[in-house]
Amino acid sequence: MKKALSIYQYVAPAILGPASFALWQSEYAGNPKLVATAWLIPVLWAYIVPGIGTNVLRVWELDTRFRLGRFRPHHGFVFGSATAMLARLVHTSRAGDLWSIARSALVLCAVIGFVNVLYDVKALKSGILRVYNQPWADGRSETAIAMDYAPWFFGGFGAMYGGGMATMEWLDGRGVLSMSAFAMAFAAVLGLTLVVPTAGYVLQSIRRHGHWGTRPVERKCPSA
Repeated sequence: MKKALSIYQYVAPAILGPASFALWQSEYAGNPKLVATAWLIPVLWAYIVPGIGTNVLRVWELDTRFRLGRFRPHHGFVFGSATAMLARLVHTSRAGDLWSIARSALVLCAVIGFVNVLYDVKALKSGILRVYNQPWADGRSETAIAMDYAPWFFGGFGAMYGGGMATMEWLDGRGVLSMSAFAMAFAAVLGLTLVVPTAGYVLQSIRRHGHWGTRPVERKCPSA
């Protein structure tokens, strides 16, 4: 499994990155505002959130050949290209009302959350990913470790990303997405993908474990 994931982290972005970009270009008829939202948001998110989680907070660690501290320099494209492709595969039509915006948020919440929970469980089992959270400190399984953070971070990201992308489509369809409006909307979507999942995870961690979950948890020593 570790060998397969080690190969995937280089092969997948090389294939899925250009392919997903081309598919979104075709879907949006070359509209750079919509393409940037669909393709670039996941890449940026996967540099910011895991970058902080690994090298600043040190709760996560990636054990790969090429690293910047605890973080692999191509991580944004590993997650971003696959996520953009998943989003394109489930995208059916441009949003035209509030219901279609909500539907996009729900669909991508489910799809991105489900796929990445499974991926992180496999990455944890292979040793490529290490997460020093409360379940890890308690000696629980890789599934329990992933389920402590992954549903909020990936499902929450999917909801904000899907809803934000559909909102951009709606605004563009109404002819109100000027460059200045796009810049503000893009920043708002990116901000929501960063803040909402993190806030949800922190609140959950406080309720479950009595701490914020933003620092490595010391592993309990077995009693003599």
